[in-house]
Amino acid sequence: MSRAALAVLVLLSTGCGYHTAGKANLLPSDLRTLAVPAFVNQTQTYKIEQLLTAAVIQEFSTRTTYRVVTQPDADAVLRGTVLTTSTTPLTYDSKTGRAASVLVIVSMSVSLKDKQGKVLYQNPSYVFREQYQVSQELSSFFEEDSPAFQRLSREFARTLVSNVLEAL
Repeated sequence: MSRAALAVLVLLSTGCGYHTAGKANLLPSDLRTLAVPAFVNQTQTYKIEQLLTAAVIQEFSTRTTYRVVTQPDADAVLRGTVLTTSTTPLTYDSKTGRAASVLVIVSMSVSLKDKQGKVLYQNPSYVFREQYQVSQELSSFFEEDSPAFQRLSREFARTLVSNVLEAL
C-alpha cells in the first residue's frame, strides 16, 4: 500500500471531534429526573410563563430520556423567570398606516441546579425574538401575538434544551 493511500485511510478513519448540534448531552450521567416547575412571570404578558414552561417540558420529554416532572423533588431543577416582554412594529402598511409586521421579544433568566445546589447551567439574560405579520383583513383580524408567543416558546424551548444539554 502506498504512503498516499495509507495517509488517506488514516485521515478517513479518524474523527474530527465535532458533533451534530443538539445531539450531545454533557449533563451528569446519574441524572434521571428533571423538574421543570412553572416559570415565574415578572411581566404583564398574560400566561407567557405557562407557554414557555409547557414548551420546555415538551422539548425535554421528546429529546431526552429524563423523566420530566413539575415538582422540584428531582435530580435537577430547571427554573426560569420571564423578565421582560415587548412588541415593536417593524413595518407599516402604506395604505392604512397600521402595523404590518411586529417583533415580539422575551427576556428570561434560566438556571439548572442539581440536588446539592451545584449550577449545571445558567443564563441570566436569555433573549428570544419572533416576528409575525399582522392581518390587514378586518373581517379576519385577530390578535396575533398569541400565535407569535407560541412559536417563540417552541423556538425558545429547542434552543434552551440544546444549550443545557451541550453546556453552552
